[in-house]
Amino acid sequence: MPIFPIHDGRTLSHVTRPYATWTIIAANIFVYFFLEGGIYGEVSFAAVYGFGLIPATYNDYFDLPADLAIAAPDWLTLFTYAFLHADFWHLLGNMVFLWVFADNIEDAFGHVRFLLFYLLCAAGAGYVFVLSDPAAQTPLVGASGAVAGVVAAYLMLHPRQWVWILVLMRIPIRLPAYWVLGFWVLFQFYSILVAQPGEQVAWWAHVGGLVTGAVLVLVMRRRGVPLFDRGA
Repeated sequence: MPIFPIHDGRTLSHVTRPYATWTIIAANIFVYFFLEGGIYGEVSFAAVYGFGLIPATYNDYFDLPADLAIAAPDWLTLFTYAFLHADFWHLLGNMVFLWVFADNIEDAFGHVRFLLFYLLCAAGAGYVFVLSDPAAQTPLVGASGAVAGVVAAYLMLHPRQWVWILVLMRIPIRLPAYWVLGFWVLFQFYSILVAQPGEQVAWWAHVGGLVTGAVLVLVMRRRGVPLFDRGA
């Protein structure tokens, strides 16, 4: 990842603590280390295939092997896949984005509506991934699609907020959010154009999360919360 957000410095106005954000981060960490077995260095094959989102299975083109007895219903994998990660760095990247940006979205939505928003972004991202390759048998895992929804909401609410980032993981600089997150958004679309067959990163899921988040922020934010930092 060419940029790594550190801190946005924006204070909360409507909630005292971002409890929903903390709960989501804790759930992802718990699932990775204890349910996926990441604490031992390698994630569980059964967890990834049983609870990841597999387009071919979702569309009834493919059945999981009988030895994967514990598996989520197909509709539920639209949500469960977002709490699984392929490795520690995959988990870390997504959780850092949530830690830096999600608290302000929770502040604008409220705890319950933010949690619903996050899950709907995960489902929207997952469904776009299913549509992009209906017969794929590789599981989709990771919070990236839901995180993309958070990124879209942040851009629409606080594009002028200054954000500290690490460039190339070593150079700290401070830029407006519309530069930092705008670059991230453009990078997702660029990656779709240059992606190679069989590439592991689910760029379409990111785009699905972005679109879902951009639509939902219009209707789910608190009454009186302006878009695009109007009045700031």
